[in-house]
Amino acid sequence: MEQLETDADEALHEHILRTAQLGRQRHAPFSTLERLQPLLADRNVVRYPVEVVFDADPLQADEFACAELIGKTIAEGFRLSVHPHYEGHASALPILIAYHIPSINYGPIVTAEHAEAFGSTLLGMDAEEYYQRVCALADGIGS
Repeated sequence: MEQLETDADEALHEHILRTAQLGRQRHAPFSTLERLQPLLADRNVVRYPVEVVFDADPLQADEFACAELIGKTIAEGFRLSVHPHYEGHASALPILIAYHIPSINYGPIVTAEHAEAFGSTLLGMDAEEYYQRVCALADGIGS
């Protein structure tokens, strides 16, 4: 059973990487929220509709963003609430939004490692650099 779980995780990881590569190939560069809109509308990359809003109300104390279902079914899409601190930080938005795309696509089976792999691949960054940028941005909410 352990091998099956390992194989399934590897298959998911590879699929996440292929999806990020496709998104990068079709829609890069991602410098602003406006440049992300075609990516978010591409159902081969982001499986469900996503509306990005700047709203801290649904966020937990340690969150920079969270995705919530808009309606009763997944097909109705998601509202991705991003902390209002980032509304004027155009270059931060692709980093923060990319982190949440895997959980929108695949649900609760997604790990932080999956999110980081997707984000770094989509944005063409080294995985460690992407991780450090996410952490720095998340830490910046309080400052």
